[in-house]
Amino acid sequence: MKIFRTPATLLVLLAGLAGALLVLYAWRLPPFATTVETTDNAYVRGYVTIVSPQLSGYVADVPVKDYETVKAGQVLLRIDDRIYAQKLEQAKGMLDTQKAALSNSRQQELSAQAGIAASEAQHASAVATLTRAQQAWDRITPLAEKGIATSSDVDTGQANLAQAKAGVDEANAAIEVSRQALATTIGSRAGLEAAVHSAEAAVELARIDLANTRIKAPQDGTLGEVAARLGQYVTAGSQLMAIVPKDVWIIANFKETQLDGMKVGQPVVFTVDALDKARLNGHVERFSPAAGSEFSVIKADNATGNFTKVAQRVGVRISIDPGQPRAEALAPGMSVEVRIDKAADPAKPE
Repeated sequence: MKIFRTPATLLVLLAGLAGALLVLYAWRLPPFATTVETTDNAYVRGYVTIVSPQLSGYVADVPVKDYETVKAGQVLLRIDDRIYAQKLEQAKGMLDTQKAALSNSRQQELSAQAGIAASEAQHASAVATLTRAQQAWDRITPLAEKGIATSSDVDTGQANLAQAKAGVDEANAAIEVSRQALATTIGSRAGLEAAVHSAEAAVELARIDLANTRIKAPQDGTLGEVAARLGQYVTAGSQLMAIVPKDVWIIANFKETQLDGMKVGQPVVFTVDALDKARLNGHVERFSPAAGSEFSVIKADNATGNFTKVAQRVGVRISIDPGQPRAEALAPGMSVEVRIDKAADPAKPE
């Protein structure tokens, strides 16, 4: 037993014991097993909205600066609106033209109805004339049979009767023409009304385009760098600036081996590198539906001969508890370190 009492042997034994303890600690094995999971693969996230125009034109005014705080509805940029203002006036003129055509159609309807009334009056007059001619012929016929009426009277009676019948036929035809004219006017009404609706839509579109020459902040937030310059020609979709609202959260990417036992609502403690390792609190809000590798544009093909198993990471969204003064300084992209105690009761956050 004297060999274990030498200094060299004791040093070797202590070194071996320290190495074993280090391995146990690194792998979180007893007696170093813990329910606290940590990761430094975590970042502050937020809604970064890219501001772009919906139409083309020259920048006429940029009333904001880099990193300026803006309010919802505040004008961020104005595009030269002269062309769009004239397009609106042009659309209004076309609308007036279509409305006039529709109004004229209604007037034509009234005229057609008056024409029908006039034709019916002519028809009544023609029927009366036919009645008189028929009565005259009825008186002449027996006299002609007895040889009392002259040939001239008979010819005149026949001619008057035929003319009266023709007048009735003409009056009937005039009524039908007037009715067809009314039907044509009413039938074309739908097309004229559709033209008015189309012109109204064109006016509204022109009004929207004119309004879009003034690009406004969609919500409260802070601007990034303003890329637009006075006199610059921009097109629809050009990235002019970004606006970042105050609503932020944490995305922590834990290894799949760390997830067992994590639950929504568990308390979270995280430190922020940019705030001198300031400690802030939050809660687990939800888990990603898939590992991060599944969202990659180019997915790894593991069906190959050379395969090395790599623990995948799953995103965990963490809400930031309100009422923390230093949380106001958080900005999207900041690095954080996250600690979650899987033994904590989600119903009783710390």
